[in-house]
Amino acid sequence: MDGLPDWAAALPAVNAGLNGLAGIMLVVGFVLIKRKRRALHAWTMISAFVTSIVFLGCYLTYHYALHVYTGEAGKRFGHSGTLLGTSYRLILLTHVILAAVVPILASITLYRAWRQDWPRHRRIAVITFPIWVYVSVTGVIIYVMLYHWPGAAL
Repeated sequence: MDGLPDWAAALPAVNAGLNGLAGIMLVVGFVLIKRKRRALHAWTMISAFVTSIVFLGCYLTYHYALHVYTGEAGKRFGHSGTLLGTSYRLILLTHVILAAVVPILASITLYRAWRQDWPRHRRIAVITFPIWVYVSVTGVIIYVMLYHWPGAAL
């Protein structure tokens, strides 16, 4: 985007990388707990949480910089009225709604683990995990669709 400093223009790729990394750590953490590797599971899940916090900071920084330097809110996806445009909007809608609840669910899940309240930790983890993975994966998909899909971004 015209007027956006290079450091800010690089943030969408950084954000996608952080989302992808968090998603990988979540899946690795899942495998670790299934293999009863509790300590490694704990560190992996804490790392996924920290990675998601760093993502949120970079995401907010990007959108603030975008507004300050260009006056725009973000990229718009083209292909309106097509199956691709409808698919993008559906992915974006579900991503945004679920992304709003992930910090709450993840915080509760980690808090219950910290308190060693294992029955309640497991009950919320089975809800948190698929939502968090979905948000991480769809974050990468949205980035690819906006920045690398031919003719998609306006």
